[in-house]
Amino acid sequence: MSSLQGSSGAPPGTPSIKDLERVLYGGKRFGNHVDEVWPHLFIGDMSVANDRYSLWKLGITHVVNAAHGRMHCQGSHDFYGSTVDYYGVPADDSPSFDLSRYFLPSAEYIKNALDTTGARVFVHCAVGVSRSASLVLAYLMIHHHYTLLEAINKVKESRWIFPNRGFLKQLCALDIKLRRPHECTSKTN
Repeated sequence: MSSLQGSSGAPPGTPSIKDLERVLYGGKRFGNHVDEVWPHLFIGDMSVANDRYSLWKLGITHVVNAAHGRMHCQGSHDFYGSTVDYYGVPADDSPSFDLSRYFLPSAEYIKNALDTTGARVFVHCAVGVSRSASLVLAYLMIHHHYTLLEAINKVKESRWIFPNRGFLKQLCALDIKLRRPHECTSKTN
């Protein structure tokens, strides 16, 4: 795991948003259309989401669409049929969008799905690096007690992700809420 030193008098090990962006930017900077980032939990893009055959080959039983209702990401129960359970999150990939209101409900949906025998969950947005990644990071933080930095490093083992700055700030706020206040700071320095 990365150990980052915070700035401006923050406790040692406290990452700033810029530090988190450096960690996110590091490593491979390209991605597959879909990657398994946790056992039976996949992050991907709209090309896979719109391809029922690819989902069937992956054994996907549950789809979380983090761009529900957006152009080219208009999945629904009707589109996937009775063999795939669908959960839509109508999020914009904008730093000003409040994705945090969906952290807990999405994490609960993912947890309940993964607790089902044989389940395989596909979380996607348009590109599969910001909205969907943020929801998966929140799931790991809420249900597996990862810090934000640990969750980022875990997902980056399998997939390049880059939540926008607004989502990073919201994830830092979640980290603070779940842990001690000095675990994460929203400083932009």
